[in-house]
Amino acid sequence: MLGEVEGTLQGHRDGHGFLIPDDGSSDIYLSAQETHAVMHGDRLRVRVIRMDKRGRPEGKVLEILERKKRPIIGRLLLESGIWLVAPEDKRMGQDILVPKNAIANAHAGQVVAVELTEPPSLYSQPVGRVVEVLGEIDDPGMEIEIAVRKYDVPHRFSQETLAQSAKLPERLRAADLKHRVDLRDVPLVTIDGEDARDFDDAVYCEPHKQGRGKNAFTGWRLLVAIADVSHYVKPGEPLDNDAYERATSVYFPRRVIPMLPEKISNGLCSLIPYEDRLSMVCDMLVNETGELHAYQFYPAVIRSHERFTYTEVAAILGNTHGPEASKRRELVPHLLHLHEVYRALLSQRAKRGAMDFETTETQIVCDENGRIEKIVPRTRNDAHRLIEEAMLAANVCSADFIQSSKYNSLFRVHEGPTPEKRAALQAYLRTLGLNLGISDDPKPAEFQAIAAATKERPDVAQIHSMLLRSMQQAIYTPINSGHFGLAYGAYTHFTSPIRRYPDLLVHRVIKSILANKHYKLDAGKMKVPTPPKRPGKAPPLNPEEASTEAERWEVVGAHCSANERRADEASRDVEAWLKCRYMREHLGEEFAGTVSAVTSFGLFVQLDALYVEGLIHITELGGEYYRFDEVRQELRGERTGMRYTTGARVQVQVSRVDLDGRKIDFRLVRDGEDGIRSRAPRSAPASAQEELERVRQSDREIKAAAKSGKAPAKGKAAVGAKNAMKKAAKVGRHAEVKARRPR
Repeated sequence: MLGEVEGTLQGHRDGHGFLIPDDGSSDIYLSAQETHAVMHGDRLRVRVIRMDKRGRPEGKVLEILERKKRPIIGRLLLESGIWLVAPEDKRMGQDILVPKNAIANAHAGQVVAVELTEPPSLYSQPVGRVVEVLGEIDDPGMEIEIAVRKYDVPHRFSQETLAQSAKLPERLRAADLKHRVDLRDVPLVTIDGEDARDFDDAVYCEPHKQGRGKNAFTGWRLLVAIADVSHYVKPGEPLDNDAYERATSVYFPRRVIPMLPEKISNGLCSLIPYEDRLSMVCDMLVNETGELHAYQFYPAVIRSHERFTYTEVAAILGNTHGPEASKRRELVPHLLHLHEVYRALLSQRAKRGAMDFETTETQIVCDENGRIEKIVPRTRNDAHRLIEEAMLAANVCSADFIQSSKYNSLFRVHEGPTPEKRAALQAYLRTLGLNLGISDDPKPAEFQAIAAATKERPDVAQIHSMLLRSMQQAIYTPINSGHFGLAYGAYTHFTSPIRRYPDLLVHRVIKSILANKHYKLDAGKMKVPTPPKRPGKAPPLNPEEASTEAERWEVVGAHCSANERRADEASRDVEAWLKCRYMREHLGEEFAGTVSAVTSFGLFVQLDALYVEGLIHITELGGEYYRFDEVRQELRGERTGMRYTTGARVQVQVSRVDLDGRKIDFRLVRDGEDGIRSRAPRSAPASAQEELERVRQSDREIKAAAKSGKAPAKGKAAVGAKNAMKKAAKVGRHAEVKARRPR
């Protein structure tokens, strides 16, 4: 791989970094000396100068192609009369000096946004000025304020967008109802979570019979009505520009950064009960076996007859004579019909071989100050699944409608495993002794068969995790390759235009088909900044620069996919911060847990009672060398044969919480096979550098004792030092950096 490479620098808190090449090739290690004049997020050109013993490339910086221009978030500190900002993102690697006259009205300890006025050099630190004061670190919601800036999430609407939103009418006008089917007498209802504020879908179902004899149709008529956002948000207008730039709403505990202003998302387009609303309807006929027999799309005006929660619907379905059912007696038959069509659609899902893995989702419950009160499992009932199947059906119909009309649009594509990941999965399944292989051209049903056959095993979580990790990430693209996980030949997103820009585009395309017009993606009206550069990907085009319509759709799809990942990363960052803050109150306490992942440097454990994950570093597993088996996903002790695999039960103690690094460290107290391991209070190493230095010091002491002719230290300490030295050489630092990256 020797040669020159361009890419984006991903810094490390210890000072070194890795170049993430634009072409997606292997990361290139850059020493602390090489990264002194650059910062995390800068685009660089480097030359690969050598390969290390493990075949990893190491580089030298040749040129800084582009400096990261976004403000940096951090704590303002005053040390020995010098003002500086310690970046919240430790990958920045360096503190930023701030002249006294550039601190604005901030004071020491506050969280600020600083803009660089002088970049770092080989001989000096970066210099900047405070451009925004966010507040105190303990202020409620500060973790969200930090995250939206850390991940460049747009969180303020432009003045033009706010002005346009203010001019929108408060209620429907007579002109809005033209050329629409009037469904206000149909008892459509919304079914959402208790904390939902925007209702973008309403459903209705009734039994349906058509024809006689052998060709007679018997089944259900299922209506899915989706808020008609495209009626209010037009291409090229400020509302559309801001919506495209955001591409998605971002969800945090207790707060949402919406894609559209509240007047639209929670007002005009929200299907509020007993209010007239504009919608796009997918009207479907589903037969008794759950197959989609026919469908049609049309614009309509509807009136939601009730706002149900999942809990209420589940209670009604469980007891049609109970108190919840008695409150809405006239709507109970329609809910039962919805349940009937859901069961039919579910049976068809099983026939397709769509995957249905057992996973535990959690919900963070916060107090009025935004701090975690508790973390609880999010239970899914038939009401959740009922809505999910109805939405899947509408999305499939929209994909089929667009594809059969030969129009350009965005599909939601999820591809199966690559040949490399398939081979790794096959090797893993063989080590478990499972006689369920994966073919050279795998089908979703093969994965579902493995999931079903292993659901009673104690290591079911590990197996399902490996199945999920073998597949590729879902993306938005105009090139349809099907949806592997759901086992659909064509799939798109139609059902959430309030919070997802691809859905809004799909609505516009469907409307153009109904009007017999060609929908042209007018990139000239998308007046937004160039989509952000993503590590490992070529620099994206601005839609205005794309030469063909197909290329314009590809650019927009890549932008929406990238911003979806950005939203996920920001949400995970906030949740990790909240969990670390929560666990600081439990330092020194012991908990039972399950090993959720095994790496070359330790075990990740999820606590049973708190649903929080932390790391048992490999140095906490006792005084011997553990070898990591990537195929079996296990750590095995060379001397004792002690094995740690995903799914193992352990007892741990919370030993360290790093709020800045979003890390929680555990110490192993007891496992299921070997009893008590260690109860002596020890602190986890503060950093990989300190751990390496400790190992080197131990090695020096052993060598000094050998030279002096004295007997070397015996017992657990000496064995631990030697084995830790082996571990440091064997495992290296790169693996830990990789595993710690946001997934």
